[in-house]
Amino acid sequence: MSTPGHLVWRLSMKWRVAVDRALAPVGLTHAQYVFLASLLDLQREQAPSQRELADHTGLEALYVSKLARTLDADGLIERTRDPADTRTVRLALTGRGHEVVEPAIATVGALLDRMLAPLGGRRGDRTEALTRELTLLLDTPLEGT
Repeated sequence: MSTPGHLVWRLSMKWRVAVDRALAPVGLTHAQYVFLASLLDLQREQAPSQRELADHTGLEALYVSKLARTLDADGLIERTRDPADTRTVRLALTGRGHEVVEPAIATVGALLDRMLAPLGGRRGDRTEALTRELTLLLDTPLEGT
């Protein structure tokens, strides 16, 4: 019998692999997709910092920095120093970044629809309940009590 932790890990791995495969034709990995889609979401207000993007995605700050360098070199984002604090790097999608991430969002959305179909789809009561439960677990601190 599997534990909840093991099932969460397996589902997470299944999702990551499925997203990697679905986005391989456009040259994105799951992590790059999360970075770009989150950047699209966050930059509606202002260009977020790498730290803000790391906090939003749950990715480690060093990993976000590495992804940013790669995506900048690929012409998908721009990194600029914040004039008020030169230690802060601000991020923005380029035109090419928009061209890549917007169809990728649709691809991942279709994949999500397939995964959530057994629960009644994205708007189903069971999906909403699962979302609340997962959010509760994500908000529960595990370090230092």
